[in-house]
Amino acid sequence: MDVNFGNVARRYAQFRNDLPNELMDSLKIRGVSFTGKSVADFGSGTGVLSRALCREGATVTGVEPSRELIEEAKVLDKNEGVTINYVNHFAESTSLESEKFDYITVLRAWHWFDRQKTMDEMKRILKDRGTILIMDSGFISGSKVISDTVEIVKRYMPNGVIKPAGSKQNSKQFINSFPVEWFQEWKQNRFDLTETYKFEYTVPFTNAEWCGRVGSLSWLSQFDEATQNQILEEIYNHLHKEFGDVKHPILHGCYISILKRI
Repeated sequence: MDVNFGNVARRYAQFRNDLPNELMDSLKIRGVSFTGKSVADFGSGTGVLSRALCREGATVTGVEPSRELIEEAKVLDKNEGVTINYVNHFAESTSLESEKFDYITVLRAWHWFDRQKTMDEMKRILKDRGTILIMDSGFISGSKVISDTVEIVKRYMPNGVIKPAGSKQNSKQFINSFPVEWFQEWKQNRFDLTETYKFEYTVPFTNAEWCGRVGSLSWLSQFDEATQNQILEEIYNHLHKEFGDVKHPILHGCYISILKRI
């Protein structure tokens, strides 16, 4: 799949801000504190995690290869009154100073990276005994809203197939949403897994908001704007006909792995 998140940057900024409040709370009870710490947020996108880290007292550098996503992030940062430094680079080669960061965070992005090159870069910029947080989140299949949406999108896909995002499409077995091979890679690179865990949360969507969320996904980034709009209009019309004007409680999962450099 040819993925260009610049094609969906505006929708990403509007409809991928669903970071659950429970995330920071869950990290705090595990002894993870960002107060006064230096954090590099890899694949920072529109800054949803970067801003949350900043509000927790961290000095944050967002690393993002999409200039369009960075521009959206800066608008949201200004609106919220936070200051984040962004570098327009890939995670594999960040241009950041060596041995500077207490934490490296990754949210919804590890599957897009060249993992070995990224781990080498992490070892270069992370302080001794620094911490890495690899995190993922997304809606959980099971509701009719999701299944109907998937069936509509499939009709536009080559061979009618929606593949998992990035390198996940090559994986067969998962632990907390993470392919099992990632755990072995982390171990081989001397990143000690101290804990992996998950929790669930619910996000309500109107029909229009749900279409906006779908429009931010990598599924649609391969299509031109006209085709994206056609797909989303079909989804919206179907939901309106099937459910009326209601809010849909969509179940999500959040998945976290805490790693320590050794």
